Order: sequence, then C-alpha cells, then structure tokens
Amino acid sequence: MKHQTVGYIRVSSVDQNTDRQLDGIALDKIFTDKVSGKDTNRPALQSALTYLREGDTLVVHSLDRLARNLEDMFRIVRELNAQGVSVRFAKENLAFDAGTNDPRATLLFSILSSFAQFERAIAKERQREGIAIAKAKGVYKGGTKKLTSEQVADVKQRVAAGIPRARIAKDLGITRQTLYNYVPGIKGSASEEKRT
Repeated sequence: MKHQTVGYIRVSSVDQNTDRQLDGIALDKIFTDKVSGKDTNRPALQSALTYLREGDTLVVHSLDRLARNLEDMFRIVRELNAQGVSVRFAKENLAFDAGTNDPRATLLFSILSSFAQFERAIAKERQREGIAIAKAKGVYKGGTKKLTSEQVADVKQRVAAGIPRARIAKDLGITRQTLYNYVPGIKGSASEEKRT
C-alpha cells in the first residue's frame, strides 16, 4: 500500500478562510475542521487520526492548529509516532518522524508550544480586561441572548395572534434581528416593518 501524506487544517469558525493553510504542499488527502481547538474532540481531526496508517505523514499548518495545550499536542504526536506515522508542522518547519527520537526537535517543539499557549492566555486576559473596562463604562452588551425552545414556540404563537414583532422582541429583551434568526419565517413585509 502506498504511504500517504495527509493534511489537517483547522480554523476557529465557519467563515474563516482555509486557503492559506498548507498551500503549495502536495497532499493525498485533507481533513478540515471549522471549530475551536479547545479540545481534541473535533470531527475531522478524529477522522484523520483514524485514517492514518503506518508509513503515512500527517502535515499540519502550525502547532496551534493541531492542539491548544501541550498535553494534547504531545499525546497526539507521541501516539501517531508509536503507530508509525510521522508528523510535520509546516510553519515551524518541525518534523517528528516515526522511529526516530530527535531531542532537539522535542525541545523546540516544547518551547514553541509553550509560547503558543502563553500567547493565548495573554489574549484571553486582555479580552477579560477589555470586557471589565467596557462594563465599568456601561457600554458592554455581552453576547446575543439565547432563546429556549419554549420561548421560540411562544414567539410563533404570539406572531400568529397578530402581536407586532417589535413588541415581542422588546418583551424578550432581544433585537428583532435576533428574533428573525431564531424564527426566520416570521419576518414581515417592508411596510409592516415600518409600522413596528
């Protein structure tokens, strides 16, 4: 059986572009996740790990695309190497070949992973500080309020009863757009929107 070079790509959200990752690298198969990397329970990653066979190489754009913490990163690389699968990180130009044990690569891997983890911690701390400042100024709105399935059913009943959408949204403490996102079929005509 021919050994394969398998690519794994991850972006944090559906609208982010995957084109820059692994561009120009010849790959036999690519697995792509459009989810957060907070843990390893990602559909495409799990499929890639199941797909890989002895002699294959997994290529990942960068360390932080594979895992968000050192423990997961080391575990994945160690388990793949034990199965005879090599792992390459394109951006950092790091390779962990099955059957070899390069202490310099392991040290560099540990240092770079630690920096990536530290950068994420700093970014989260800045975000928390920014939210605290915004709250103190009274300008922080928080995330979009979520509606329960019971509230969605109630919205449909109220719309059927002729209650204006603006009033329903106000009663629930949400915007009309949020209301339409949850119950898209209730969006009225332009003239009706002007009245509400």
